[in-house]
Amino acid sequence: MMAQGAPSDVTVVIPTLGRPILRRALDALVAGTRIPAEVIVVDQGSSPDIEVMLQEFKARGLNTQWLPSAERGRARGVNRGIEAAATTFVAITDDDCLAHPDWIERLEMLLRQDPDSIVTGRVEAGDETVLSSVTSSVPVVQRRPSLRFDRLSGGNMALSKSTVDRIGALDEDPCLRTAEDAEYAYRALRAGVLIRYAPEVAVTHLGWRDDASRANQYDDYARSHGGFYGKYIRRGDAFIALRAVLHWGRALRRWIRAALTGDRERALSTRAYVLGLFPGVRAGWRSTASRSGR
Repeated sequence: MMAQGAPSDVTVVIPTLGRPILRRALDALVAGTRIPAEVIVVDQGSSPDIEVMLQEFKARGLNTQWLPSAERGRARGVNRGIEAAATTFVAITDDDCLAHPDWIERLEMLLRQDPDSIVTGRVEAGDETVLSSVTSSVPVVQRRPSLRFDRLSGGNMALSKSTVDRIGALDEDPCLRTAEDAEYAYRALRAGVLIRYAPEVAVTHLGWRDDASRANQYDDYARSHGGFYGKYIRRGDAFIALRAVLHWGRALRRWIRAALTGDRERALSTRAYVLGLFPGVRAGWRSTASRSGR
């Protein structure tokens, strides 16, 4: 591991709508074995309470920057944060994710070893029901796109700013607003950027949504994935067209299995993809927005 006295060269970007749960995310960073050079909170709710909270953490030794934004959408929040970062490396997480104590330390070590790659890792579930988790303990280096999925968790990822320059910004098009990490992974791999899944790099995803809001979010995930697929299918991408069909088929099989076994949460998520994926593809096909969302 890296010497504790050496200055960190990692900025953490956290987009938020101003939820109080952000405090727990910042508490986790303060308690880490290595403190980031800066934490940029892109506040898309523009709440003065968040500015006050960040001043409190600054007094506790965490270098914070409040970046209010009238824009909406996670991709826009992440992009504005990356643009404001002054360090070599940028780590991205969410306001409902708790970084494990050695998160920054491990990320920085891996990025210094291979600064041209993207690093991602485990996303563990807390005690509550969460929308998604990534629990594999097997390290993987992905070099090319997969027909199943590409290994990138938007709430647990880091890369160099030079790699961002190579890939470009996250796609801000609203039609794929909760699949921006999936599209980014695909674009990165097509550009020859490796994605390194390191299970020791971990965050815990907090569950705070009730049943109704989780169902709505599953619907949004499905339509957004479809939007990602639709934009590429319109460009003649046969690989993505095949991935979309396979994705829908897997969702159908899992929905049937979940219904038969009484797995209500799995049934909610897979039903969303069966019913929402192809309407999302249609929206992506019709979208005329650029990656900037304009």
